[in-house]
Amino acid sequence: MKLYTALTLAVLATLTSCGGNVNGGNRTVIQNKGSDTLVNVAQTWAEEYRKIHPDCAVAVSGGGSGTGIAAMINGTVDIANSSRVMKERELKMARDNGNNPVPFIVGYDALAVFVHKDNPIESITIEQLAAIYGEGGEITRWSQLGITVPGASGDEMVRVSRQNNSGTYAYFREAVLGREGNYKLGSLDMHGSKDVVELVMNTPSAIGYSGLAYATEHVKVVPVSIEGGAPVVPTVDSAGNGSYPIARPLFMYTVGEPEGAVKDYMDWILSDVGQQILLKKGYAPVGKL
Repeated sequence: MKLYTALTLAVLATLTSCGGNVNGGNRTVIQNKGSDTLVNVAQTWAEEYRKIHPDCAVAVSGGGSGTGIAAMINGTVDIANSSRVMKERELKMARDNGNNPVPFIVGYDALAVFVHKDNPIESITIEQLAAIYGEGGEITRWSQLGITVPGASGDEMVRVSRQNNSGTYAYFREAVLGREGNYKLGSLDMHGSKDVVELVMNTPSAIGYSGLAYATEHVKVVPVSIEGGAPVVPTVDSAGNGSYPIARPLFMYTVGEPEGAVKDYMDWILSDVGQQILLKKGYAPVGKL
């Protein structure tokens, strides 16, 4: 387990210290990196945890699920956040390096589809999303869905996606395009979920996707259906009960079965207190609260 003393705090720009004077006494530091979907709640968890465990500091950073998984493979983190399951080749690489990733589901997320707030679309199907985002998909214009977007400079859709190191990117591809599916070229690939929402907010002809927790009043969240089924609005409840078609678990991977400070932290995250924090951030908890 990669635990450090307080002497390392000076070089940890994203550190959330667990209370007290960062220059005084020795403290445990837990390194936590990965998913941008989880980064906001992970930072809040770290901040709240410091109030009850001033002898422990949690260093939180984002960068995407792929970044956290790479750090897990290299053995430079104690906990990797991921909005997708680690791939078999990633697990093998980590184990070959002496790091055995152990997954914990810490919540559930609805992967929402966003359009500009003035877009009149009422719902969209998984099949239509595949035709918009998938390689060979024929939908490139709003008129193909019977939509005229007020304020748009043209009929062509502006497809907004995530960069390929993102767990959100990987999960959307699997859930919408299929395991063998690929994205078509020409999308605007954003670094973070917040960037997706901001671009859609400012672009009338845009369509994008990201975690529901990043929704704002400045964009429209589109209900999604599977062909022939009723459209489902992405909510905490529909993510938790699995009725929303693009719901997913959120993971935190530890290096082996957690022990000591890491175990205490993971136990607290999965407790009612930690799960209430997750719920307030817009995600579905693991169990009933």
